[in-house]
Amino acid sequence: MQRIIQQEEILNVLKPVQDPELRRSLVELGMIRNVDIQGGNVSFTLVLTTPACPLREMIVGDCKKAVFAIDGVQSVEVEVTAETPKAKALPDRQGIPGVKNIIAVSSGKGGVGKTTVSVNVAVSLAQSGAQVGILDADIYGPNVPLMLGLQGQKMPVRHSENGGEIFEPLFNYGVKVVSMGFWVGEDQPLIWRGPMLNSAIRQFLYQVDWGELDYLIIDLPPGTGDAQLTLCQSVPLAGAVIVTTPQTVALLDSRKGLRMFQQLGVPVLGIVENMSYFIPPDAPEKKYDIFSSGGGERTARELGLPLLGMLPLEMPVREGGDRGVPIAMARPDSASAQAFRKLAQIIAGKVSVAALT
Repeated sequence: MQRIIQQEEILNVLKPVQDPELRRSLVELGMIRNVDIQGGNVSFTLVLTTPACPLREMIVGDCKKAVFAIDGVQSVEVEVTAETPKAKALPDRQGIPGVKNIIAVSSGKGGVGKTTVSVNVAVSLAQSGAQVGILDADIYGPNVPLMLGLQGQKMPVRHSENGGEIFEPLFNYGVKVVSMGFWVGEDQPLIWRGPMLNSAIRQFLYQVDWGELDYLIIDLPPGTGDAQLTLCQSVPLAGAVIVTTPQTVALLDSRKGLRMFQQLGVPVLGIVENMSYFIPPDAPEKKYDIFSSGGGERTARELGLPLLGMLPLEMPVREGGDRGVPIAMARPDSASAQAFRKLAQIIAGKVSVAALT
């Protein structure tokens, strides 16, 4: 007679299996659901905390190994889904309806590739199955529309029942996009003082129909000015990411941005070193440290922060940005696309851990 396997047995053997980042039992976290047993065939749903989970295959493997240890189990099927947790609310900051996590991408100075990082992280998260938006908060120099192939388009506006304006984000590569670039011409300068900039950012936060988002990436302008202050004091940020290059001048400025977020009570997820090394197109096996090396790692260590990623410099990254096709889309197998994908997974993992601890 075939042995009858009980659901309790399945849950008991899965209790020791932990989420590697949260270091807590999958069962206790409610991540094991819909256990079904048909004779020796076992199936259940594994609910991860982000679609971009970097340890997905390892967790599935640990679950299968645990269940196969039960006498009589012949097969194990694991359906993997995700429910992204929402960042913790803050009493003095207003959240955005439907948006679970707001992530600021910042840099101490211009020219370090911050927008390139923002765009490719957003696209990589969307490719993983997450619902993603990107807010281009660089009001004076909006480049997100160009990099996402939306340059020259206009953002629709509709009126709400009370007569107010509601902005409709544009959409490309799985990402909802809002930018001042949809409102002004390519050569039109915005000669605005701080209060007008602050008002525009607040409109983009609260008067946009963002819908349901797992992640809203905010591409900040360089420095520590009005835009950063408005954002940090308005919404509960899940965290900030600091982008730098290995060279000393960029690292010095990145420290200022870091201190700003810390003084404003915003958790800093870590540092991203962009343009870490150059990969020549005719010799992809070679790497050249054009902008020095090791600076991001050293700075992260000195500041007690994780180094989230070291991104290579490749010509297709620039080419894709100029023609509106991010490297994460244009060449998904390239070294840069893989580095952006890994970075997106690490950021998503840190955001989930922060929300659940």
